[in-house]
Amino acid sequence: MKTNRTFTMIKPDAVANGHIGAILDHITKAGFKIVALKYTALSAQKAGEFYAVHSERGFYADLVSFMSSGPIVAAILEKDNAIADFRTLIGATDPSKADKGTIRNLFAKSIEANAVHGSDSDENAEIEGSFFFSAFEKF
Repeated sequence: MKTNRTFTMIKPDAVANGHIGAILDHITKAGFKIVALKYTALSAQKAGEFYAVHSERGFYADLVSFMSSGPIVAAILEKDNAIADFRTLIGATDPSKADKGTIRNLFAKSIEANAVHGSDSDENAEIEGSFFFSAFEKF
């Protein structure tokens, strides 16, 4: 069975609230293997580049500001059915609508401060992972 990959980011709100370890624990206990991991920060320019797909949307400026407001943890995860399984694990974007026990249900404060990012397709996982990691940093 083919193993695939997804990309995630632990966002500034969850980092600031001390949830890195707990979130990584949920991820690994769900069977994901971490194949790349980086603690870093996005400048406003880099956050704008990462979220360029949303540049025409009304929330773009606030999103860029939020994502450049503090450190993040970027990771590439590996597991069979990684994209769908990870999106199930993190829950709905709105934590008030996220299933009980999902990462966003447990650690997110709002739609804007929703703790984690998860890729929505294999193509985007590759693009997003390569935004943060060189080939030498992926195992």
